[in-house]
This record gives sequence, C-alpha cells and structure tokens, in this order.
Amino acid sequence: MPVQKLKVGVAGLGRMGKRHAVNFLHRTPRAEVVAAFTPDESEQVWARANLEPHGVTIYSDYDEMLKHTGIQAVVIATATKVHAEEALAAIDKDLHVLCEKPISLSIDTCKEVIQAAKAKPHLKVMCGFSRRFDASYRDAYEKAEAGVIGRPTIIRSQTCDKYDPSGFFVQYAAHSGGCFSDMSVHDIDLTLWFFGEDIAVKSVSAAGVVAVAPGLKQHDDFDNAIGIVEFHGGRVAYYYCSRMMAHGQEDTTEIIGTNGKLTVNGNPQSNFVNTYTEKGITREVPPHYYGRFEYAFVAESNEFTDAALDGTKLPFKMTSALRAVEIGSYLQEALRSGKKLYFDELGNRIEKASL
Repeated sequence: MPVQKLKVGVAGLGRMGKRHAVNFLHRTPRAEVVAAFTPDESEQVWARANLEPHGVTIYSDYDEMLKHTGIQAVVIATATKVHAEEALAAIDKDLHVLCEKPISLSIDTCKEVIQAAKAKPHLKVMCGFSRRFDASYRDAYEKAEAGVIGRPTIIRSQTCDKYDPSGFFVQYAAHSGGCFSDMSVHDIDLTLWFFGEDIAVKSVSAAGVVAVAPGLKQHDDFDNAIGIVEFHGGRVAYYYCSRMMAHGQEDTTEIIGTNGKLTVNGNPQSNFVNTYTEKGITREVPPHYYGRFEYAFVAESNEFTDAALDGTKLPFKMTSALRAVEIGSYLQEALRSGKKLYFDELGNRIEKASL
C-alpha cells in the first residue's frame, strides 16, 4: 500500500521559507511539496533551481497557489504583516496551516485567525514555535513535569543573535514589531510551556540600549533589551535579547525550581569538538539560530504532517501563540515608554500611584 503523503504548498521563500521548503521536500517522508509561492524574482530563481526539478509548481500569486490541484496544507513563511491574511485564506480553502511566528502583531487579528481555526476543527492550524520541538527543551520539560526540580518558580531565558554588520536586522526591524516581539517571543512561549498557558501576568518592566546598530533608533528598536515579567502566584520570568553577540548564537534557558534547576544550552557549542592549543581550550558555537535549532524545525515539519494526515493532536494550542504575542507587546510597551505595567488576576490593566 503506497504511503499517504500530505500535499504541501510553501508561501514565502526567504530566509526561513527556503528552509521549510527543503525540510518538507527532503526531510519529511510523509509530505510532498507540490507548490511554492513568492513574488520576489531572486527567490523565484532559487525555486526554479531547487524546487522545480522535483515537480514543484512555482507561483507568483498566493491565491493561485491555493487553487493548485490536490493541495492540502500551506506553510506560511512570508512577511509578518501578511501571515494572518494568508492563514485566513488557506483556512477558508479548507487547508491545514503551519504559520511562522507571529500570526500577527495585532492581538485582535490573532484572535480572528484562532476563531477561524476553531470553526473548522478538522483542520490542523499551528504557529511555528520551534523550541517546542527541540529535543533538549522537551527533555527539560519532561523533567520539570516529573517534579525533578520541585515547583518551577523562575525562568531566565535569552535569545541572542550573532552581530551582523550588514544592516539586515535594521531593515528587518521596520516590520518585526521590535526585539521582544520578534526575539523574546520564543522565550515567552517557553515560559507559558513550563509555567502553564493560563498563568496570569502581574507586572511587566523592561529596559534597553542601542549599542552597535544606531540605525535601529529610526524604528524605535534596540539591539539589547532586558524584560521582567512577574506572574500572579509567585513566579517570575527574566528575558534578555541581543543582536550583538561577537561569538555566535547563544540561546540559553534556566528553569529554577524549589528543589533545583534545569539549564538548556548553558554552554553553547556547534558540535562535540574542543580545540586544545597554546591559547587554551576552545570550541565553536552556532553562527545563527538555525545552527542551533535545525533539527527542531525538521521535527516540527514531521509532527505537523503526521497530525494533518492522522488527525492527531498538535503539541500545543493556538491560544498559546496569542498569549506569547500579547506578553511580547506588553514588554515592547514597557521598553518604549519606560513605565512598569500592572495587571490584575483577570488580565485587566491597573494603574498604581507613583510616590
């Protein structure tokens, strides 16, 4: 009996879209990439060289791709500003959706996509938080759930990119939503995973600097920022995001509990090689996020495909993606305003008198 394959269309063939296309094409046995969309001419050249020889039809119009015969699912890796409208269009066409984070920078728009997905429960609609699929984070979560460290109480998590002097991140900041919304959203999602999706925010504060990329100022963004989120019930999350690491990518998380702590990637390294010379002992670290999370993205594509074909549950809810965007927006507000934000246990904003 032939293997049933999920017929996938990939929307967007930029930095992340190319990787999704290759993963679904070559590293997801139960998937078949049948179509790809990009309006960008240079990306179309790449697609004709790398996808078309494998029978993938290339489209310059997203709506036309959705009409491709037999298509069953769409992977959305286009610009953030069109994620939601493309997800809604795919859901309307009765297609499964894997959307890169965030669904939208607008809370109301995120809710619209979630409602559309709820209206069609037979569809699998997922926002791509890749760290949920990373083997090390999953091991840490299982240990935390088993009570190995007692009650998880403090999370200290960072997303730190290698400094890129090309100006890419300055251009990217024009539409990224800011450093917390773009980078720390992964750390926020981890917090919701380890602390529980329903945990209520009590206060939010943040501070940041522009140290190496002055062009970010035009977008009211920062290349280094620290945020603290206090939760009702006695838990705290501390976030650090940076675009100026000299040595490479450093994404590290500590989950500190009442009886111990768990550390993920506490000593970043590309592989298991250490170099011993007269300069000492050294090791290399990943140059970018994909060097650290490549296999998590592969697991993500395979688990999404399995869920779509077999009707099994996705590993997390879309409402978690909404909360990550919401908390990220609070951090951005606190960062830009310089004010600490307060909330009651129902999530309502409250004002506290200043002395």
